Amino acid sequence: MICVVASAPSDRVRVRRLPARGAYDRATIDAILDAAPICHLGLVEDGQPFVVPTIHARAGDVVYLHGSSASRAMRRAGEGTSVCVTATLLDGLVLARSAFHHSMNYRSVVLVGRARAVVERDEKLAALRSISEHVLPGRWDEVRAPNEVEMKATSVIALAIDEASAKVRSGGPLDDAEDLSIGCWAGVLPLRIVAGAPIPSDDLAPGIALSLAVERDRRFDAVAAPPATRRDRDR
Repeated sequence: MICVVASAPSDRVRVRRLPARGAYDRATIDAILDAAPICHLGLVEDGQPFVVPTIHARAGDVVYLHGSSASRAMRRAGEGTSVCVTATLLDGLVLARSAFHHSMNYRSVVLVGRARAVVERDEKLAALRSISEHVLPGRWDEVRAPNEVEMKATSVIALAIDEASAKVRSGGPLDDAEDLSIGCWAGVLPLRIVAGAPIPSDDLAPGIALSLAVERDRRFDAVAAPPATRRDRDR
């Protein structure tokens, strides 16, 4: 896939490897951030790089991330050190006729800058709601909101979407012409996130209906996978 490429906001986020796959428009960047279930936060402390997975949410021109107040990464990020946030969606395995040309279809975002700690209570609560809604829309209104102890135990940082780029690959394998006659299957194996049947908590009281947020979740698939046949298991 060749994206519509606008100007890179900085050299730090310019796509250099296969630049035709890069995009800098907010519509592409925002869509990937909104669809990715998790992100990774990267920073350097005392010369040692750290990359940690966390949950995020975009609210307008800001990405919020949350973690424990005891988290070293969250504490350092909130102090204004340079950080890098990445989010990736894996859309498929690209299976070529040669090992070299195997690839993946993906959508990814790289965002760099200096984050700030969110300390004002109303913004922090709104950020936590955004993160909850990012994970499962509608769930926040079904559950108890965080109390003061839980608010103090949770850190939230905000990173403006000022320096960001997206990179996208789609389509089939790009085999060399001389490999097209090789007699093996080539193509794309699509991948997507699909939720399985919900598993109730062991201590759930009898008679409590399934969460409406779960029922409305677009990833929810109530149809269980068919049992594997002997032929399937032997593959």
